[in-house]
Amino acid sequence: MPNLVVVIMPNLDRCQDVLQTWDRLGVTGITILESAGLHGLKQVRGRRDDMPLIPSLRHLLETEEYHHRTAFVVLGDDFDLPGLLRATQEAVGGDFNAPDSGILFVLPVAQVMGLRPHWKGPGG
Repeated sequence: MPNLVVVIMPNLDRCQDVLQTWDRLGVTGITILESAGLHGLKQVRGRRDDMPLIPSLRHLLETEEYHHRTAFVVLGDDFDLPGLLRATQEAVGGDFNAPDSGILFVLPVAQVMGLRPHWKGPGG
């Protein structure tokens, strides 16, 4: 069964390390989003009176203090998922339980369309 791998990274330097690791392991089709956690928003809100609880995109882009990156990818069932998880944990510093290391989770995907390695063309 294919799997959705999601990693949320508060450390932008470690984000680059994770993406380079995934690329080295042959992961393709990665989507990367800027994200912010509610905890960070509350901390910034405590320092800024003008920050709403649910900010607009404009508010989110005004500061880099609490930007995270969320990367996700759907992997086929033939991909070495345990190897990817080990390598990702090493890329964030060796332990997702350490403070500010991020969160990684995997979900089974019941159905997926269009999943194929990027080097294969249509019908390949």
